[in-house]
Amino acid sequence: MHYVTLEEIRKEYNISRLFQQHWGSLEMDTSKGIYHIDHLKGFSAIEEGEIKGLLTYAVESGHIEIISLDSFEENKGIGTELLRVLENHTKTLQLSILQLITTNDNLYALCFYQKRGYRIKGIVRDGVIEARKRKPSIPMIAKNGIPIYDELLLEKKLD
Repeated sequence: MHYVTLEEIRKEYNISRLFQQHWGSLEMDTSKGIYHIDHLKGFSAIEEGEIKGLLTYAVESGHIEIISLDSFEENKGIGTELLRVLENHTKTLQLSILQLITTNDNLYALCFYQKRGYRIKGIVRDGVIEARKRKPSIPMIAKNGIPIYDELLLEKKLD
């Protein structure tokens, strides 16, 4: 497996189609704003010419904001390695804080990130309700049966 920037592979792979398939849209709407994920910087995991994972991010004021993280083969360390690549990149930018937003229903993401040193920094109560006004396609109830209302801000400070 090798890890490269999205800029290096955009001409060879249809990244927009992958985002559309896995996120249902090319827009990620959070309380921090709307991100067009097919235009963001990021990293990809590639094995034998096939994309196995993608991570997108935005450089914000004083920190890196993780916008999306996808591993197309679970439990193989792809997401963890993409985070490590981003953490190393963050240090080269002389930044030391990574943040991301997930929703109250996303128990898998909460477990995944907390195991890797991310902590809950804040809760945007009704953040998804507000985002749904701008993007009505956001579901009311997750596949796991949990109503989707709030955003959780997670953060990791690098050493």
